[in-house]
Amino acid sequence: MMKILLGVPTLVFLLVATILEVSGDAVVRVAIYNHAGPARVALLLAGALLLLGYGSALNLAPLDFGRVVGLYIATLFVVWQIINFIAFRSLPTLPIAVGGALVIAGGAIITFWKPA
Repeated sequence: MMKILLGVPTLVFLLVATILEVSGDAVVRVAIYNHAGPARVALLLAGALLLLGYGSALNLAPLDFGRVVGLYIATLFVVWQIINFIAFRSLPTLPIAVGGALVIAGGAIITFWKPA
């Protein structure tokens, strides 16, 4: 199984992880605030499975964890904004956009800067 995963680009692992994490969080949020009873339980379980998938995908990425975190956080910010718009129809404010640009820049520095 692990040999199959060696050919998968790191960015694919990160995109899958971020989509699973943000989707799992959105499902849990919907369960908590918009549902009760069996529907809430089912949505919470679905959210938990998505979050388990996120943890697995992130930890399977073939990079040193310290370096993958920078790119992951940058990717997470972008995917979070997309899912936030799709699920909750919420656009980022100017402070979120400016802060997000800094997050993306920081993630790129952590991931791609090769110290001498």
